[in-house]
Amino acid sequence: MMWLTWRQSRTQMLVIFAALVAIAVVLGSTGPHLTQLFQSDIAACLAQSGNNACSNDTLNAFADNYALLQHLLGDALIAAPGLIGAFWGAPLVASELEAGTHRLIWNQSVTRTRWLAIKVGLIGLASAVAAGVFSLMLTWWSSPLDRVNANRIAPTVFDQRGIDPIGWAIFAFALGVTAGVLLRRTLPAMATTLALFTTARIVWPLFIRQRLLPPKHQAVSVGTAPFDWVGVSAGPNSPMEVHISQPGAWILSERTVNAAGRQVPGSVLFPLCPPTADGAGLKHAPDSCFIQHLIQLGYNRTLLTYHPAARFWPLQWMETGILTTVAVLLGVFCYSRIRRGNLS
Repeated sequence: MMWLTWRQSRTQMLVIFAALVAIAVVLGSTGPHLTQLFQSDIAACLAQSGNNACSNDTLNAFADNYALLQHLLGDALIAAPGLIGAFWGAPLVASELEAGTHRLIWNQSVTRTRWLAIKVGLIGLASAVAAGVFSLMLTWWSSPLDRVNANRIAPTVFDQRGIDPIGWAIFAFALGVTAGVLLRRTLPAMATTLALFTTARIVWPLFIRQRLLPPKHQAVSVGTAPFDWVGVSAGPNSPMEVHISQPGAWILSERTVNAAGRQVPGSVLFPLCPPTADGAGLKHAPDSCFIQHLIQLGYNRTLLTYHPAARFWPLQWMETGILTTVAVLLGVFCYSRIRRGNLS
């Protein structure tokens, strides 16, 4: 049964193996250069007092290194579990049921339990290993960038680091197997898996991940704490906000308010702070002007809701554990369905 499973899935496994080798070659050839640039351009000023000792131009120039490669590999790692679920998980059982070949196997002293356990166990393990190796390589390669950007906990970087891709690969694979067991047709099962996985990918960070741990709340006095920038997130009538510096944190919300908890629209402050030309000839109002007038008008507090950077690994373990648990429950459901269902 192990040999049969390997023969049925060897093409997919060889494709994944070849892709991982190609990614390893690319990352292995560019990673040392990225580390060298970090040591020569960034390490010295970071050693002084963190990112504040490095100029924004220096940090931005370093973060832009291999920008296209960063985006391509990051997006590929996010999408990989969905492709594993659709192309490995969905056809695993659905193709057998659709073609009727499961009857031949079950009539040759191979029990349904052994049949499902070997197929799901072997391919599921390969899925987890593939996602884990990809994540390990990308995490290693991106470590200099993560030290500069300090944003590992923020979506979508969180999905590209640590053990999180393993959890998503296991979940997507189990989702594909379940779709195949229920629909018993390969193409509908693949399409359903991709649709459900995409929905889960969108919904999870927006509504679930941020609630796995209670977020921290903090009131910061405007003008006394370091800030990243001052401005509005939409049009000039949107509330003016002071974005307080919280390196590495996942900021869920920021509100700059007065004693009554109200926010001032940007249209009130923009006339008070006319734009001036900077060294590059670009015109914008200085942040110090907005800070001064915000304090004068009584909008002197920024209310923060956030997850600190130290929660990266607790959230990684919790999310991976939940996804793995859901995958196990889906596996139990598939086993029960095949064991008791009339599939022959």
